[in-house]
Amino acid sequence: MKTNFVPSLIIGIAVIITALILGSSFKNRNVKQDTISVTGLGSKDFTSDEIRWGGSFDASALDAKDAYNLILQDKEKVKTFFQSKGFKADEFSFGGVNFSKSYRTVTSKDAEGVEKSEEIFDGYKATQSISFTARKNPDLMRKIETVMDKTAELINSGVQFEPGTPQYTYSDLASLKHNLIEAGAKDAMQRAEKIVNTADGSLGKLKDASMGVFQITAKGSTDEDSYGGNFDTSSKAKSARITVRLTYNLD
Repeated sequence: MKTNFVPSLIIGIAVIITALILGSSFKNRNVKQDTISVTGLGSKDFTSDEIRWGGSFDASALDAKDAYNLILQDKEKVKTFFQSKGFKADEFSFGGVNFSKSYRTVTSKDAEGVEKSEEIFDGYKATQSISFTARKNPDLMRKIETVMDKTAELINSGVQFEPGTPQYTYSDLASLKHNLIEAGAKDAMQRAEKIVNTADGSLGKLKDASMGVFQITAKGSTDEDSYGGNFDTSSKAKSARITVRLTYNLD
């Protein structure tokens, strides 16, 4: 009898421990289920208040010194052009002069008619850039936007001007993000309250909160959200949005 008692006791203890573990797991599983997760959206349309734009021009000559002198002449023509459009000297800036060697391909045939090509030095190219920036200055921004389509006039003065693409940005992204996060959290909370109230439940304390990636696209764009976030700079009128996910306990 004593011999059989010990194994029976061990088995009994094991059964009790197993029951406690299963009961605790079941209880914890039910606790985890007594939550609700809702995603809210914060969005806003806004207009950029910053613009960066510019262009470049170049001059070529067999000698580097001659190319430099030509680019200096073109610089004066470019400067005069923009000043004639109403720009002040401190409203634009020139970059440094960059030099590169130019080559041309010469193709010839030998006595047997075999064609061959070789690169022949063709002189130096001097390149210089000009840039414009307007920040919280609507008048200067409009002036830049107006002149962007008129730079072809520089060709009449012999300047090979290549305009760039304007970059539109916003000066107060930090405040915009904060407002969107607040709006997204409020939207998520209201969604959770509607769901719980409809089911005769009661919303408890906030358990967890997370937010998605900040997205900025052109206003009216149908582009899908990017995993790494969108940051449009080509459009003046934009839309910003962010998602906020909240998890609440249920009372």
